[in-house]
Amino acid sequence: MIDRATIDKIYSSADIVEVISDFVTLKKKGVNYQACCPFHNEKTPSFVVSPSKGVFKCFGCGKGGNAITFVMEHEGVSYVDALKYVAKKYGIEVQERELSEEEKRENDDRESMMVVTSYANDYFKKSLRETEEGRNIGMSYFRERGFGDAIIDKFGLGYCPAAGSAFSDMAVREGYKEDFLVRTGLTIKRESGGYYDRFAGRVMFPVHSLSGRVIAFGGRTLRTDKKTAKYLNSPESEIYHKSNTLYGIYFAKKAITQQNFCILVEGYFDVLSMVQSGVENVVASSGTSLTSEQIRLISRFTKNITVIYDGDAAGIKASIRGIDMILKEGLNVRVVLMPEGEDPDSFAQSHSSEELSDYIRENEVDFISFKTNLLLSEVKNDPIGRAAMITDIVGSIAVIPDEIVRSQYIRECSRLTDSDEQMIAREVMRRRVDMLEGSAGREVLQNMERKESYKRRKQQEEEEQSLLAERIKESMPSPTDELERELVVYLLKYGNKDFYFQQHDAQGHNMEPVELNVAQTIIEELEIDNIEFRNTVYKSIYDEYVKMYKMREELVASAKEGDEPVERVSINEFINNPVPAVCDFVVDILTKDDAYRASKIWSKFDDVVLTEEDNLNVAVPKAIAVYKLRVIGEITRSLLEEIKGADEDTAMEILHKIKALDDSRKIICEKYSRIL
Repeated sequence: MIDRATIDKIYSSADIVEVISDFVTLKKKGVNYQACCPFHNEKTPSFVVSPSKGVFKCFGCGKGGNAITFVMEHEGVSYVDALKYVAKKYGIEVQERELSEEEKRENDDRESMMVVTSYANDYFKKSLRETEEGRNIGMSYFRERGFGDAIIDKFGLGYCPAAGSAFSDMAVREGYKEDFLVRTGLTIKRESGGYYDRFAGRVMFPVHSLSGRVIAFGGRTLRTDKKTAKYLNSPESEIYHKSNTLYGIYFAKKAITQQNFCILVEGYFDVLSMVQSGVENVVASSGTSLTSEQIRLISRFTKNITVIYDGDAAGIKASIRGIDMILKEGLNVRVVLMPEGEDPDSFAQSHSSEELSDYIRENEVDFISFKTNLLLSEVKNDPIGRAAMITDIVGSIAVIPDEIVRSQYIRECSRLTDSDEQMIAREVMRRRVDMLEGSAGREVLQNMERKESYKRRKQQEEEEQSLLAERIKESMPSPTDELERELVVYLLKYGNKDFYFQQHDAQGHNMEPVELNVAQTIIEELEIDNIEFRNTVYKSIYDEYVKMYKMREELVASAKEGDEPVERVSINEFINNPVPAVCDFVVDILTKDDAYRASKIWSKFDDVVLTEEDNLNVAVPKAIAVYKLRVIGEITRSLLEEIKGADEDTAMEILHKIKALDDSRKIICEKYSRIL
């Protein structure tokens, strides 16, 4: 856990414009900055960043917060990771809480392995550029493949010397432990003693995690020996699980989010060439079969995937199973087939960015059209082959989880294969029965059809009822919630303000007005009756405010002449709250164009809504009084329900409680009679 002092330092150092500019292009407009929102598609900018308040707010989708919550939302990382990201940007050392011995060991081992891979990446990059062997072999090869310095530097490409243990020997000499060199797969320990570099004589492709740290490597040999594997990847380790990783995802995630689709290719060079050509929303499965974890990783940034295959028919057939996996995860998939003899690497090298983008856009087709055309070219007029083809396509449609999407593809399959739509629908249902129930018998199928039909009707009815209930609920907000909101707003906006409260004697005559402070009055009045807020967000804000208020009151009381004045609690101190809901609520208050208006609940107590600063003498006491009366009323009603089934002794106790509540109600009414 990061200590409070470090968190405060991170927040105070973070320039929200600088942080958000790492992800979004901001344009200055007046005192603020504007952009199209990165969280939803829009053509007219409604995303506003206020450097003076240190907040952002989208008036389209409603998202708002500070620099830390922006990183959390945009990058899909935790609060702690977002703090670390910003700390790294501003060169702040992060100190975390004391870990258990086991946690320390696990964390230290993982961090040590990360340090080793980082060192290795620097070593390979240096070897590529600063050694004669690296320049003559590695750099010459990259130049031959058409790569410039910009792409080589961006992806951290390198070269591992051909001398069997050059890297391992250097790493050990510089103090890196043999254990971590071996566990990362960089070093192979000989049984006879000594080391051997796994990637000796290969050009190197570092594999980055989602946060940008090097976790593994891929290496390509430049030898023509057929017995040597062309590509070699790091083995599985504590920091690298190839089924969870995609090559290039760290560099592509921003473009994927902005363009709302991801291009999936096969190898390292496909990614590098396409990025160099200007197409940045591209990742690769790095020579491994596509996995569900990789698909789910993409789904964090988009629900749309375009898979690019080269013209090799055998390669397409071997990879096409990945389409079914993408469909099964509920993503939309389109397919692009490269011209014969071309792959994404060669095509990107020989075409401009516009030509490459145009080719993808003009030639991408939905999976069913692609699969149908591919299989039709093989079966031609063979009826048995056509039946097998339809069965294959039906199998793909059956894995789609969304019923509406399935129905659309059933219709399209019927059109493309000139087959009966109802027949295809039944076959899809049969496949789903096989998957879900394990039996394809007619009776099971009929039961499934009836079950699904009933389920659809039932679900529709439940959704309609749920929607109606939600609308009713939204139109009748909790009175207590509304009143707690009012009190929190008065605290945050006017807590430091004073007002004069007009008191009256027993005969109703005016007494000398008393000067009161807003925060002090609210806090003391609620503490008198031991009232706690029920809404979790408002309670969190209120409790934090009370804590800060009392701490500063103590400082004021102990201050000596000549001491610096103690600053009062400010609403700006709540902008950086680690709870997103609290942060969003405070930002909402700060970004209101109009003066804050009280809820409609006041209309039940008065015809005039008083919320302006110059009416605090009425608004604040009224808010306190109405809230107290509301709480007393709810508790009283609860006790009256409880008394119905109680025995005589318990009933007497409840009656005493009700009487005490009634006495409190009378005191409140007498004190605030003129206002109420």
